[in-house]
Amino acid sequence: MHHTEAQEAEPALGGIEALAEPQRAEAWMRPVEIAAAALLVGMIVTVLTNVFFRYVLAKPLIWGDEVASISFIWMAMLGAALAVDRHEHMRLTVFLPLLPARLARVLEIAGSVLVCVLLVRLLPVAVAYAYEESFITSPALGLPMSWRASALPMGIGLMGLLMVLSVIRTREWAVIGGTLAVAGLLAALLWFARPAVLSLGNWNLPLFLGLFAGLLLMIGVPIAFCFALATLGYLTFATSAPVFVMMGRIDEGMSSLILLSVPVFVLLGCILDATGMGRAIVGFLASMFGHVKAGMSYVLLGSMFLVSGISGSKVSDMATVAPALFPEMRRRGHSAPEMTALLATGAAMADTVPPSIVLIVLGSVAGVSIAGLFTSGFAIAMVLLIVLAILARWKARGERMEGVRRAPLNVIGRTALIAAPALVLPFMIRSLVGGGVATATEVSTIATLYAFIIGAVLYGGIPLRRVGGMLVETAAMSGAILLILGAASSMAWALTQSGFARDLMTLVTGLPGGWIVFMLASIAIFLILGCILEGLPAIVLLAPIMFPIARGLGIHDIHYAMVIVTAMNIGLMAPPIGIGFYIACKIANVPAEQVMGRIWSYLAALMVGLLLIAAVPWFSTALL
Repeated sequence: MHHTEAQEAEPALGGIEALAEPQRAEAWMRPVEIAAAALLVGMIVTVLTNVFFRYVLAKPLIWGDEVASISFIWMAMLGAALAVDRHEHMRLTVFLPLLPARLARVLEIAGSVLVCVLLVRLLPVAVAYAYEESFITSPALGLPMSWRASALPMGIGLMGLLMVLSVIRTREWAVIGGTLAVAGLLAALLWFARPAVLSLGNWNLPLFLGLFAGLLLMIGVPIAFCFALATLGYLTFATSAPVFVMMGRIDEGMSSLILLSVPVFVLLGCILDATGMGRAIVGFLASMFGHVKAGMSYVLLGSMFLVSGISGSKVSDMATVAPALFPEMRRRGHSAPEMTALLATGAAMADTVPPSIVLIVLGSVAGVSIAGLFTSGFAIAMVLLIVLAILARWKARGERMEGVRRAPLNVIGRTALIAAPALVLPFMIRSLVGGGVATATEVSTIATLYAFIIGAVLYGGIPLRRVGGMLVETAAMSGAILLILGAASSMAWALTQSGFARDLMTLVTGLPGGWIVFMLASIAIFLILGCILEGLPAIVLLAPIMFPIARGLGIHDIHYAMVIVTAMNIGLMAPPIGIGFYIACKIANVPAEQVMGRIWSYLAALMVGLLLIAAVPWFSTALL
């Protein structure tokens, strides 16, 4: 993000910052930053060149996808290492601050030691995987596939080195030694008790993939490493499957060609933020609706809707809109907690507006048309927008409007002219992907080039000194996102192989009430997972299991996708656990406890919208 994060104010797409963020200290990582930025640029140039040759010269580059794919996996793994260096891996840090300071510190270090153990264990497996890939050659370039697969041991090795250095610098030798001793003892006990553990069958799933992963999450271990540790434990002690399989699933989960658009849309969000294109859209909407009662609430919601259609990142959206609107809203009598609550739920509403990174990932893992998801996402966001606007109007009945005047036509015209080039972007993205003219990856690169040129020509441009930082930031954020997808893919594979998916399908199809009960159960599951995990991991884990069941019950893929994405976004903004809720509070600079009491009415409005979307498939499928 999930912005991403303003970027990612967030440890990548979401998460609250670690308890005590040390400053970056690894000067030797500078070459890694340069390499990751260069790979990102190379990937974008390759895709753009491919677009030019395919659509202009009608001679597609047959090697283009392979070069982009190699650049992509290397950028992702180096980016994941940069995210470790910059402390930007997404983690849940709701529980640690509730504990005594010393205990929280001990648990945080213990979690870091376990991550070191994981990375040291996976490194030889990654080396073996890259070696095995050397026997396969790529179809177009004829290169050994180890050229791309070597990114895995390189990234894991770098992350391992950074984590070990980080742990050593704490100088908490008693905690480090104690963690290693307890972990070693537990591993030995489980190994000797392996026959008994194997006899438990699928009861091992809640133990390893539920309880163990949950405990790791609670002590602040980044989500990607929680999934990987839980899967490693499950495969080692509760199955006879080799850990080697896990590396293949991580590779597959991170390197699908559809996911190439994720870092490009993250970069697009950075460009939007740096050039002020988002602020131009906010200014135009304010000139149009600022004079009516609840007008600034409408502007906030409309801005989230339109800006989301450019950046693809919730955090980037909130960071663009909040500073532009909050001062005027405060002057009109809106309280800071109320504005923050509307900002958070507006971000949840806007996450189905293309180009949504969540929709791209969902299309990739569930095999659903991204063009269809982008087309439907607009309509679904409109339903939620209307529900929130109705509530905002009711709440604004006491708003102070003295001194507020309608903007003159010349002001509206001027702001419209300034915003027009930026306003073109969301509709260009939707129409090109929805119309099947180009893929999401191609459109993301075209949109990024367009935004960069328009930003330079019409919006003052981006200082050259910032471009390098933006590229590194994008690589780190994308690496953090993609590592979660890889780790979640390995856990999803473990769930599927265990027969859990088959058992769940049998259970659900036997329930009374048919598709309605299944839809309500899905809403509950994704609301809870949205709270705990943030969107992407929940989708990668459960989409491959839930979509076949939905199809079996006659539910349209796009309809089901819209319901679960909306449920997940509501969960993401639901206190006291929802990660997105805390990001919104941080961006608005308002204490979370003040916002907590105000957000429930807005979440209730979104729930009404969600139940409407679930009950009426037409909302999701009308535009297809």
